[in-house]
Formats: sequence, C-alpha cells, structure tokens
Amino acid sequence: MFFTTPTIMTWARIAAIPLIVGVFYLPIEPASRNLIATTMFVVSAATDWLDGYLARKLNQVSSFGAFLDPVADKILVCASVLVLVHLGRADVFVALIIIGREIAISALREWMAQIGAAKSVAVHMIGKLKTVVQMVAIPFLLFDGKLLGLIDTHQWGVWLIWMAAVMTVWSMVYYLRKALPEIRARAK
Repeated sequence: MFFTTPTIMTWARIAAIPLIVGVFYLPIEPASRNLIATTMFVVSAATDWLDGYLARKLNQVSSFGAFLDPVADKILVCASVLVLVHLGRADVFVALIIIGREIAISALREWMAQIGAAKSVAVHMIGKLKTVVQMVAIPFLLFDGKLLGLIDTHQWGVWLIWMAAVMTVWSMVYYLRKALPEIRARAK
C-alpha cells in the first residue's frame, strides 16, 4: 500500500510544499508569485479530500496512508503559515498557536495510541472545522490581493486565520479534556 494512487497523491502533496515556498524566491512579479503559490496550495489542499475519497472508492485504505495523510496536511499548513509570517501577512503569534497545537496534539495522539486509548482523541468535528477555516485563510493570505476585483483576500485572510487560531485552541482544549482521564490515571 506504499504506492497506491491515493498514497502517490499524498506524496505529491508533500513534494509540492518546497515548491510552494520556493515560488516566493522566483524573480517574477509579486502578484504572479502570489497567484502561482495560491494555485499550488489550493490544488494540494484539494488532493487531501481526493486521496481519501479514492482510497475508500478503490478499496486502497491502508494504515500507512492513514499515517501519511495527516502528516502531509500538517507540513503543508505549517510551511504555508511560516511563509505567511515571513511575508508579513500573518502574525507570529498565530503561527505559534497553529504549529504548537499540531505538535502537541500529534504527541498526545501518539501517546494515547501507545496506551491503547487512541479512540478518545479521534478526529472530532471541531478539528475538521478548524482545518477548513485554515484551508480557506491560507490561500486568501497567499493571494494577498483583490479576488475578482471585489474581495480583499488579505483582510478576509487575516480574519479567518485568527478565527482558525481560536478554533485551534478550542480543538486542543477539547482533545486534552478527552484525554484527561487517561492522563490522570497514568500520572499516579
């Protein structure tokens, strides 16, 4: 299951990450860099849904794919947020919240899996909603202009990335509360 169609799509998403970052080092117009990076991010983010759909449809669901998919998502989001901080389009505090939460919850999930309690920190709707808000905020901030001549993507992106940061904290608290009984039981 290492090289199924869905897993290859996940690998492609990982391979796209340095390309998205690298676009901002190209000697081209800033508006062109923004458009290319935004397009690459949107296509990469769309493969997240598509690879899961294909894995189920083609009966190619695997434990390796289940491991790799969220790793690809987390690296894509973290790299993009760091680029946005570097460009002055996102606050470093937002980056710390988003990246810190990803590290903390990943570690929590790993530990909960080791003690046989992974189901208590399974993905919840608040985590999915947080991801959707992030996946809309990031391309808005990458684009950083007027979409269709009407929508100020920078302003909307700033509001959405802060909303995502709040939802990030909320989801982290939710997962920690679900894990708390196991944490207390093991701390004795």
